[in-house]
Amino acid sequence: MSGRGQPSSAGRPEGPEESRAAPRRHRRRIVPALSVRAGAVGRRIRSALAPPGPVRPDFWRSPIRGPWLTSVFGLVLLFGIPVMFVTGVLSYAAYNPDLGPINDQTPDKGLLGFYLFDWPTRPQWLYRLTQGVHVTLGVVLVPVVLAKLWSVIPKLFTWPPLRSVAHALERLSLLLLVGGVIFEFVTGIFNVQLFYVFPGSFYTLHFYGAWVFIAAFVVHVSLKLRRMTRALLSRDPFRELRTGVSGTRPEPPDPDGLAPVAPSAPTMSRRGAVGMVGAGSLLLLVVTAGQSIGGRLRDTALLAPHNRDPGSGPNGFQINKTAASVGVTPELVGPAWRLELHGSGRPLAFTREQLLAMPRYAAALPIACVEGWSTTDQHWEGLRLADLAALSGVRTAASVLVESVQPPGPYSSVMLRGNQIHDPRALLALRVNGVDLSMDHGFPARVIVPANPGVNNTKWVHRLTFRT
Repeated sequence: MSGRGQPSSAGRPEGPEESRAAPRRHRRRIVPALSVRAGAVGRRIRSALAPPGPVRPDFWRSPIRGPWLTSVFGLVLLFGIPVMFVTGVLSYAAYNPDLGPINDQTPDKGLLGFYLFDWPTRPQWLYRLTQGVHVTLGVVLVPVVLAKLWSVIPKLFTWPPLRSVAHALERLSLLLLVGGVIFEFVTGIFNVQLFYVFPGSFYTLHFYGAWVFIAAFVVHVSLKLRRMTRALLSRDPFRELRTGVSGTRPEPPDPDGLAPVAPSAPTMSRRGAVGMVGAGSLLLLVVTAGQSIGGRLRDTALLAPHNRDPGSGPNGFQINKTAASVGVTPELVGPAWRLELHGSGRPLAFTREQLLAMPRYAAALPIACVEGWSTTDQHWEGLRLADLAALSGVRTAASVLVESVQPPGPYSSVMLRGNQIHDPRALLALRVNGVDLSMDHGFPARVIVPANPGVNNTKWVHRLTFRT
């Protein structure tokens, strides 16, 4: 009841403010409802006008597809892709690209080829680690990438293809993302298998492809991170991964259209999908990692590209290219072979016998290659590059041009920088594991430098030009 002399609120006529507020409240309730109804009508119209096939929303019927499963795979890639990119950039840096086009296979790179530091020689296994992680992780992530693409495939067939300028930009970024990830993984795996079917240099294509992909990846993550976080929190992962096929239910409709509008009966649970992808990645790890670890585990590397059995004996360890494959014949490295030294004084030339008569040093170093394989430490014996620099008259050499008798081609010559020359373990190797180098390992002389990419440890060396 109201107090004495005070009219009740029920009986009091509305004032001007209350009269205006009521229509506003009414509009706030009606406008969202009309918007939802208009959206539903628009979707029905688009669906009715869509041609038959994958562009129709009811074409995709898997009941496990939805934001949660997509976000689980996305979370793995959110951590894996940056590691791959960083190790790829480190691989680029390991070639010392600022020393010139001899080392850098990516012309006209501009700001994309930024170079922050001189590649170090310590620890000696540095390139073996970074490139091994890069290649192995790339192979291991293949099932995750395929599962992620499967989970979002309805987005690739939205109808109409372009609804607005904003939608067109979103579709373009999605095209660059999907195209970039496929291109990078395919070219990387082809390179590991030495399957060179590229319309140009692998290094150039992979380099520019990586920048296109990582740019699209960063844009995609910035747009989808909040939505991915909400999707991951929408379900209890432990409960979801305990749910079998009989308990699997579709996710509710979502703004991205990932959940099916007409789901079929489940034939696999989300637990099964995650487990299958995880098992595939684990299997690829088992049959790939041995080529980077080396030693006895190399026998487990069933996907190793070549020379899984390089022979026995002191020279029985992995090689990249044989002498025959690059046109190095016995005549080129026979008795007429000489090592030429160029520096500040007159050029010098030495036979192999003269080099063997000089003070020799030993170093235990691995070989690691861009394809991801590596050896355990081999025991090399030869002349220090620093001593050869001093012999040429350039005691404080800032770089050296190493040239091979190999016919002109990629990496028949290379530039090494000062810190590599002056590392006491950097050698012009003449012997390995107590015996002379074999032809395939670079007889009569080859370079071996700590933490250096294998292809830059030039074989069949015949000229060293030291520069200040």
